[in-house]
Amino acid sequence: MNERESKADFTEEALRVIRLADERNLTLRVIGATAIRLHCPTYTYLHEKIGRELSDLDFVGYTKQGSKITKFLEDIGYEKRPLRPSYGLEMRHIYTDNKNQRGIDVFLDKLLMCHMIDFRNRLEIDYPTAPLAELLLTKIQIVNFTEKDLKDTIILLREHDVGKGDNQTVNSDYIARIMSDDWGFYYTATTNLKKIKDLLPTLDALKKEDAEDVEFKIKQILDEIEKRPKSFKWKMRAKVGTKKKWYKEVF
Repeated sequence: MNERESKADFTEEALRVIRLADERNLTLRVIGATAIRLHCPTYTYLHEKIGRELSDLDFVGYTKQGSKITKFLEDIGYEKRPLRPSYGLEMRHIYTDNKNQRGIDVFLDKLLMCHMIDFRNRLEIDYPTAPLAELLLTKIQIVNFTEKDLKDTIILLREHDVGKGDNQTVNSDYIARIMSDDWGFYYTATTNLKKIKDLLPTLDALKKEDAEDVEFKIKQILDEIEKRPKSFKWKMRAKVGTKKKWYKEVF
């Protein structure tokens, strides 16, 4: 499989899985880099230009359909992998397609990694991916933020407006609401957003208008987060700060 076929393979397979899941009345949505590629058609060229290759497929669904999702994926050629119990795995299943050497991660109800993202009652908002706010949150919740996460976040923000609501918009109101009750998530997310802003000038593939647009949208999100009133729990945890671990270890 050459490089061009590999790129197409992930997006096409993601859409095939979603289409077949629809036929069985199963709610599955794409997350991760493939979701960002699907949701950012205008700037797909920039995703590729800055060297972001697709390497896996991630989906999210509902726990109430968990057994049906497993049967569905097995029916279309995927085999569920047995996993040793660890943090988050009760909400995560991993499948492999040995014939095509391809893997799928399926998260049920929640993504439990450095911080928790709750997808319940949110998956019907967008299609074929999870809502844009959640796509962003899955990236900026990562404590050990990588170059891949940086590139995905930049393209997501370059393609879409920031504001209230979820229709082709990164819902900053929804993000701020989550951050206002969880200091740990707030700290990781705002640290990463500031890091992205600082790194924008180092990416030669970005034109000046690209970098300025993303920087402006990061400022919009940060401003919305900061102005949102914080809960009592948030304020108490903020007093402890980073002296106590504020995230979960992911192995």
